[in-house]
Amino acid sequence: MSSKRKNSTLKAVLDVILYENPSTQDEIAEKLGLTRRYVTKLLQPLVKRGVVKRAYILDLKKFDEFSEMFNEEPTSREHAGSFLIKEMLKNMAEQVCEQFDKSFEAFLNYNKELANEALEMDFTTNNMHEKIRASVDTVISINPYSEFSKTMIFGEVAFDLERIADHTAQMANFVISGSYEVDKEMLETLQSMFKTSRKMVNYSMEAFLNEEMEYKDKIMDYEERIHALQKKALNNIAIQMADDDMDKDRSTYYLSLSRVVKAFERIGDISVEIVDSAGEFYRNIPRTTTPERFRRR
Repeated sequence: MSSKRKNSTLKAVLDVILYENPSTQDEIAEKLGLTRRYVTKLLQPLVKRGVVKRAYILDLKKFDEFSEMFNEEPTSREHAGSFLIKEMLKNMAEQVCEQFDKSFEAFLNYNKELANEALEMDFTTNNMHEKIRASVDTVISINPYSEFSKTMIFGEVAFDLERIADHTAQMANFVISGSYEVDKEMLETLQSMFKTSRKMVNYSMEAFLNEEMEYKDKIMDYEERIHALQKKALNNIAIQMADDDMDKDRSTYYLSLSRVVKAFERIGDISVEIVDSAGEFYRNIPRTTTPERFRRR
């Protein structure tokens, strides 16, 4: 077997140990479709060096010493556990953005099939959040005194991403519930809200994953824009309601539409919270305990 393939298999074994807390080598072998004998052979040198401990946890600081095997460079800022969790956050962010795009496309085209697909994606998003949460717990249990607060931030950002996904579901649910289609003027405002909040999600995750803190100014500018658009959208709804001889169905339509408007605003607020998390993670800038939506009042 080539050295590259062997390293790839070893990394898969170590990922199982880090994220799934196996009790035996048989369990590791079964998860990866390997023989127990081969798992033993791969792990034996690492057990001797103290990198892998019985019953199968990683000493992440020692793991750093040979991380170059996987083309991962250890840094003074984060150990191997942080690197792996960041990769998981990156994948989760991509999943959430795809879910956001699909939800709004379903809303824009009043497509129930697409709306159902977007809602089904939420199961994967929730599973990704649970995996990151479990990984954070594992890292802390292995080394509870090292960078505790920074490690906890990973779990908070994963929760933020899950919240964003939950808010995107409002768009898909609007279509599934069989509400009336939205008029052109309102759609144009909502398209602007979508583009603005979508950029905020992208920039906030760039800030957190890659220390691109210069994006914070852009995010704050977009925050002002999305609030102005929200005000415009809600005024539009109020005018339509005043002119409408509403029955129960029409009342439900306006309520559902208001929830969609609010979803964009909340996604923007959460994006601000993520970039604030990046400031604390990289530059030790304490985050305010006041939720973003209350700071403007």
